[in-house]
Amino acid sequence: MLAIRTTSRRGRDCRAHRGTAPFVSARADGGPMRHGVRRSRSLARGFTLLEMLVVLVIAGLLVSLASLSLTRNPRTDLREEAQRIALLFETAGDEAQVRARPIAWQPTAHGFRFDVSSPDGWRTLRDDLLRPRDWDGGVTGADIDYPGSDTRANRVVFGTESVDTPVRVTLHSAVGSATIVGTGNGRYEVQ
Repeated sequence: MLAIRTTSRRGRDCRAHRGTAPFVSARADGGPMRHGVRRSRSLARGFTLLEMLVVLVIAGLLVSLASLSLTRNPRTDLREEAQRIALLFETAGDEAQVRARPIAWQPTAHGFRFDVSSPDGWRTLRDDLLRPRDWDGGVTGADIDYPGSDTRANRVVFGTESVDTPVRVTLHSAVGSATIVGTGNGRYEVQ
């Protein structure tokens, strides 16, 4: 392999090999000049406008993708609200057995509440777990259906026994509906 060797003013070796582009060229004053020096000096000065625009476009795309992934699906919100209410139903059933008094769940115009049976009628529970709440997840209303019954129910009653009547509660929203099914064994699931 044939190599041409020259020395620059600073004493560094510059090499060019056969079969490759020459690395060393001559300046106007006759001294060697390396092509890589001009390029590294231009990079040291900063970014060009085009490079800055490319970086800004990429950053903008990443920010927009991140904001899209943070947007929640309304159907997911509806399902989560149905699951939360199903868990509250199970809690209300257990609480009715502990208190030895029926507890009822009743939808209202903007949410729902739990009532406990007392000698003078139904009174609203105000404890932390079974307190009145507003709808979440975009829910606009609920329908209660006791399978096999022709009458329209306005509340779900949790009795003092571990076995209750099967019930279906359908939550409605602008994106669809979700149904909470109780089979009568004290457990509720979302369909």
